[in-house]
Amino acid sequence: MNSPASSGHAAPEPLHTIAAWWQAAPFALVFGLFFLLPIALVAMVSLWNFNEYELIPALTLRNYLSIFEGCSRLTDSGDLCVTLSTYLSTLKFCLLVWAITLVLGFSVAYFLAFHVRSSTVQTVLFVLCTVPFWTSNVIRMISWVPLLGRNGLVNQTLMSIGLIDQPLEWLLFSSFSVVLAFVHLYTMFMIVPIFNSMMRIDRALLEAASDAGASGWQTLWNVVVPLSKTGILIGSIFVITIVMGDFVTIGVMGGQQIASVGKIIQVQTSYLQFPLAAANAVILLAVVLMIIWALTRLVDIRKEL
Repeated sequence: MNSPASSGHAAPEPLHTIAAWWQAAPFALVFGLFFLLPIALVAMVSLWNFNEYELIPALTLRNYLSIFEGCSRLTDSGDLCVTLSTYLSTLKFCLLVWAITLVLGFSVAYFLAFHVRSSTVQTVLFVLCTVPFWTSNVIRMISWVPLLGRNGLVNQTLMSIGLIDQPLEWLLFSSFSVVLAFVHLYTMFMIVPIFNSMMRIDRALLEAASDAGASGWQTLWNVVVPLSKTGILIGSIFVITIVMGDFVTIGVMGGQQIASVGKIIQVQTSYLQFPLAAANAVILLAVVLMIIWALTRLVDIRKEL
């Protein structure tokens, strides 16, 4: 007697499953065409051979071996091979930029979320933070040149007030200018997700912490930071992935004198060494994915969102 009723309730499930697959199909198609397929093509080309005139579609590990050539031993002077030294240089920039953007992004987001009471003022200030994005990255980088150059505004001002006797050479085309440009360009990628996380914090928790006798720093460290860790993680992923693959900023602000993994790939591409550039890209992708995996071990985004 109960079987017809039960079968009547179970009938819509296959239709619901089919409808869900059809809904996911366009997104899966876009993901496959514009993400998985390009990565697969790059990985395939990285295994090709090449010479001065053509690409040879024959599977070989020559490109990967040439990248790590000499890395199994130190030189007489104790220096690392080119690949390892380049990755260490890129990781150094990545770590510095991540730390600075995290401090700045967290501070700005905290101010907007907890110290600006009016939602209108919050919106206006948030829009002001996005104003630099109305121009291209190249224009924003070039704008530092007349400020930091040998005869730039900063050097001229410091000399006019007597703080220095001659222009500071390290202000431009140096590691300092590269980090400065990175921070200028990508701090917003840290502000937005942290601000979104902070806006979802129940203000009653802050009041409860204050009533319990917690100081401002204790409330910040034990309440705000743990509840903002999702935004911190997302912002960190944005900044790290962008900086690791960047070559334009390092090329312009470093005066073409500072090496990075992205710069090596760009140079190899310009010399039509596509398999070698693809192999470097695969290695860079693997390193970035390992960094992201390590970050996601600290915070499970799926549970926090």
